[in-house]
Amino acid sequence: QFQVAESGGGLVQPGGSLILSCTISGDVFSATSMAWYRQAPGKEREFVAEVTWSGDNTDYAESVKGRFTISRDNAKNTMTLQMNSLKYEDTAVYYCKVAHPIFGDHWGQGTQVTVSS
Repeated sequence: QFQVAESGGGLVQPGGSLILSCTISGDVFSATSMAWYRQAPGKEREFVAEVTWSGDNTDYAESVKGRFTISRDNAKNTMTLQMNSLKYEDTAVYYCKVAHPIFGDHWGQGTQVTVSS
């Protein structure tokens, strides 16, 4: 199967930008999609953005539309989330999920994003 790992989290001021990366290692062949979810303290995990395996289609939560951009690098089996105009409420642990038609959903361990002045 394959493994998923996130990177790029950190501390950023409100209005700032951050780029998260998700890297797949192992034999993934063709998955269905890759997505970002996040979980803030005391809250349930929520959907942030998704991109199809081909990279042709994307979807975003209303709360991040216009501020976040998801993209895939097919050759490198990576996905990035460009986060701009960050707000306090974007503070959360961000998780990468790879949806595979045979092996099911694979999640990374998460990366912390903290928006604070």
